[in-house]
Amino acid sequence: MVKGQCACGAVAFEAPDVRETVTFCHCGQCRQFSGHVWASTVAPLSQVTFTRDQGLTWYQSSDFARRGFCNRCGSSLFYHITEKDKLGIAVGCLPDTVKLTPGKHIFVGNKPNYYDIADDAPHLETY
Repeated sequence: MVKGQCACGAVAFEAPDVRETVTFCHCGQCRQFSGHVWASTVAPLSQVTFTRDQGLTWYQSSDFARRGFCNRCGSSLFYHITEKDKLGIAVGCLPDTVKLTPGKHIFVGNKPNYYDIADDAPHLETY
């Protein structure tokens, strides 16, 4: 069982498992939402159980996706394409990330010039 939560604990969740690779998104919207690179793994939304959701707020960030965050502490937590049963989960809210490895970097064409990508995971210009 994988468990995670926001910084203040007003949002907590669990899932049987998550994808073992991390996707790093360098697009402008993800940078605004997270404060830098959005690093996430994935679990089926239908298998995610919210054990605390008092602080959970969903923001419709585009016509096809929404983002979940804690309205108390501000933690950026989730990315959900509304037509899919997949929930992007910020790896920063998971206490145990030992099994996670870099999977890919997306939207590297939007990456600002103030940092370099230091791993060998595939670099994709878009998604």
